[in-house]
Order: sequence, then structure tokens, then C-alpha cells
Amino acid sequence: MDCLFCKLVKGEIPAQIIYRDDLVIAFDDISPKAPHHKLIVPHKHIATLNELHPEDNELIGHMVLTAKKLAKNLNIDEKGYRLVLNCNEQAGQTVFHIHLHLLGGRVLTWPPG
Repeated sequence: MDCLFCKLVKGEIPAQIIYRDDLVIAFDDISPKAPHHKLIVPHKHIATLNELHPEDNELIGHMVLTAKKLAKNLNIDEKGYRLVLNCNEQAGQTVFHIHLHLLGGRVLTWPPG
């Protein structure tokens, strides 16, 4: 498999990991859309949200709770932040390994483009 995020998880590609546990890693997005733009990526390879199964419930919940923890650490939890999961190309997914975007540090408008 030639998945960029799998390689990051395995340490085959260097990255500034800001958080790691048994289920996920988190790091800065290389093309940030906000002052704080982090990606929360599961160790388990799941290409798109369409491939989630009931046994992935805990993993998805853990990704969201990790984002909450990071938002607090970044001091953006009180002013506000956005979480985004893209599914497939028309939604903006460019790496086909699910990942949760955590964005904050500025006013985020709606709708997002």
C-alpha cells in the first residue's frame, strides 16, 4: 500500500507529530486554512468514511475526543473551532486515509467554500 498517512503513522516519513497514542496521531496540516490546522489520523487504514464499520465507532469517537483535547491545549476551545471530515474527491478529500481536520484561531465563516 502506498498511503501517505500510513507511512507517517509507521514513521517512514518524518512529521512533526504533536500527539500520538495507541489509536491516532496528530500533526500540522501542510497547507493550513487557519492559524491552527491539525490533522487527527487513525493508525488503522480506512480509505473513506464510506468504509467505516460499526466496530469503528470507538475509533471515530476517539478522534473527536482527541480533537477536543488538542483544542484545549491550543487555547481555542473557548473561542471556537471546527472539525471537518471530507469524504471523496468532490468533498475535498485528497489523501485516501480518513482524517479529521481541527481548525481554529480565527473566525471561520459559513458556508465553507
